[in-house]
Amino acid sequence: MNESRLQLIIVSGLSGSGKTVALRTLEDLDFYCVDNLPASLLPQLAGRLKDNIDPHFQTMAVGIDARNLADDLEHLPAILDQVADTGIRCEIFFLEANDSALIKRFSETRRRHPLTQNGRSLAEAIALERRLLADLRSRAHFEIDTSDLNVHQLRREIWTRLKPTGEGWNLLLESFAFKRGVPGDVDFVFDVRCLPNPYWNLELRPLTGRDAPIREFLGANDDVVAMLKDITQFLGRWLPRFEHDQRSYITVGIGCTGGKHRSVYIVERLAEHFRQTRDQVLTFHREIQ
Repeated sequence: MNESRLQLIIVSGLSGSGKTVALRTLEDLDFYCVDNLPASLLPQLAGRLKDNIDPHFQTMAVGIDARNLADDLEHLPAILDQVADTGIRCEIFFLEANDSALIKRFSETRRRHPLTQNGRSLAEAIALERRLLADLRSRAHFEIDTSDLNVHQLRREIWTRLKPTGEGWNLLLESFAFKRGVPGDVDFVFDVRCLPNPYWNLELRPLTGRDAPIREFLGANDDVVAMLKDITQFLGRWLPRFEHDQRSYITVGIGCTGGKHRSVYIVERLAEHFRQTRDQVLTFHREIQ
């Protein structure tokens, strides 16, 4: 095995700062991702990574945060030293956000902060989490403040940190619902609301465009096939012009009514096509992620 290709990324940061988005982005970049791994298992994982001959496990990303046991977090510096001793290239991505942004996000999603037990307020939980993760933050190779970043900007930030200098542009394919508005940072928008809508089939309604029954339903329709072909040909012809124009990112939005069936299906099929010729292709489904 070429050990120079072995890479372990630790994704950490404050709850609500975007760690899940970061891990999904790394997964799209072919990292094998594990969330909420006990920190005490990191040295063992690094050792297995070095010994494993399976190429699928040459690049791994691990989420570690305040959900870990307090004892693991207390001994984290020593644990990271053990990981370094294995010789594996290890980098730490730490995601940060200011208190007001975090409180707003928890309010909007109505999620519970993992440290708000025992009558602790959200503000107190955030402050405690900062203290618990201070050692890990001090050792971070990359610190990303997500206070003013949307999901797409965070994905791009991570993409940029990992992309080798001189590598080609990045293609982000995003599905969305027109009823919730068009994403503000797309370069191209395609409207597929004219295609047959699986929503009206009660058996298909709970599914998404990633599921086999939806793929079969839409893939068998001539209009869907023609629309997919036209969009593919258009992008195949014009996207290289942006690459020649020194653009780093191209974002293509595919919209339908609810953003769960037709647009998701088209995005996934486009990603399958363009991944045959380039590595830097990401997908994002706004209404189901």
